[in-house]
Amino acid sequence: MLAVPEIKKLLEEHQLLQSLLVAPERERFTTITYDSRKAVENTLFICKGNFRKEYLSAAKAAGATAYVAEQYYPEGEGMTAIIVSEVQKAMALLGAAFYGYPQNELFIIAYTGTKGKTTSAYFARGILEKATGDRTALFSTIDRILGNRPEQRFKSDLTTPESLDLFHDMRQAVANGMDHLVMEVSSQAYKKDRVYGLTFDIGLFLNISPDHIGRNEHPTFEDYLFCKEQLLLNSRTCVINAETDHLLDVYQAAKASVGSENVYLYGRKGAKLAFPVEVDFEITNDFEDLKQSGFEVKALTEKGKVLDIDGRYEIALAGDYNEGNATSALIASALAGARKAVAKKALPLVKVPGRMEMVASKTHGTVYIDYAHNYASLSALLRFLRQQTHAGKIRVVLGSTGDKGISRREGFGKALSEEADIAYLTTDDPGFEDPLKIAQEIARHIDTPKVEVIYELERKEAVRKAISASTAADVVVLAGRGEDKYMKVKGQEIAYPTDVEMAQEILEEID
Repeated sequence: MLAVPEIKKLLEEHQLLQSLLVAPERERFTTITYDSRKAVENTLFICKGNFRKEYLSAAKAAGATAYVAEQYYPEGEGMTAIIVSEVQKAMALLGAAFYGYPQNELFIIAYTGTKGKTTSAYFARGILEKATGDRTALFSTIDRILGNRPEQRFKSDLTTPESLDLFHDMRQAVANGMDHLVMEVSSQAYKKDRVYGLTFDIGLFLNISPDHIGRNEHPTFEDYLFCKEQLLLNSRTCVINAETDHLLDVYQAAKASVGSENVYLYGRKGAKLAFPVEVDFEITNDFEDLKQSGFEVKALTEKGKVLDIDGRYEIALAGDYNEGNATSALIASALAGARKAVAKKALPLVKVPGRMEMVASKTHGTVYIDYAHNYASLSALLRFLRQQTHAGKIRVVLGSTGDKGISRREGFGKALSEEADIAYLTTDDPGFEDPLKIAQEIARHIDTPKVEVIYELERKEAVRKAISASTAADVVVLAGRGEDKYMKVKGQEIAYPTDVEMAQEILEEID
């Protein structure tokens, strides 16, 4: 519950309040929402984002008695009008207050990076789940896990939820007995102030490469990097992959925020760093195949040795980039109090939905399903499969999202040119864009003399064509969607089989 005096004080403290109109001093709000369909009696309604005046009218008709906005609206006449300079920041502050500051009751580990956030978050949660006795929540691109019962686990719609949803889910997690939280924090979360006012116990920066640059997202790479770095400025302890590009900028941001004694760096043995800096943990690969990987972690500094994570570990995912992701989770979980013995047992059991899932065929190519959805992740995946399988041909089925991630299209073309033999360009969450035009944009960046391009906009048919044309020596890669059960088309989420389901069904038919 929120009262007007509390709202006034909170917004004034953050210099956001512009004016307060009508408000009876004793007015209290028992509901807070930005969705007019959820408004009831005594609701505080937030006019944010793609706001339309009719939303306020609908909220008022449903019983909302106040609204927060960046301007006064005649449609809200008779309601308390709380006018602020930045509504997204105001919503985050009011959400935290309404739900009783649940972040103060959770030890929060937060990940950012162009690739690897989800895998790393699952690794960290897998370790802490064992270390805390099943009291670790997860907010990821794939799943939102608020408790241990099936109904407390559901699919995510955003990597980092809107602030009201974020604090609501934190409160639910606490109510469900959770005392730790592992979450992904996207650059958009900072761009749109979804995590405004939050301080994380541990902030992890995995890597940075061009992504999310274009209309409706980041205007420049510099803006993208700036937003990513905000995680380090809002964490008590920072963990950084020393192999990231722009290491100097990233390290200095962390050091200036928390001091070098609270910054931990890790990297592969012998890796060339973009900036000479002392690494706390060194990773050495000693085994990998298409299903698992083994590696050694060694502390090189005194503060690293204190965490006591030296030793050999195994994970049920391949690729040296996943060893780095696992090491980040080892460091974070050790800082949270998890013991090495627990981590060693937990890591091999972690499964990440939609990551390097394999469907074998008797007579056609082996199918790999992965969420790879930008240049860095697709390039690493295809390069690894080429090295490990010595494939006859690598056939890749992919599309690119509409309305966002526009810079990915060029990256996809580049990655396909590097390692693919045949590209099946199809549909993937086109939104309000024409999927054919998206495919053609990807194709413009493909080295077509080297890579054959096939257009098939019906995704299931594209998967069928790729598998049917493959020989036993080929590899078929279904990229970008993983376990996603919906296709986003013109503002609607349409139920659609996952890539895994399609591959299994098609192989059953043709085998």
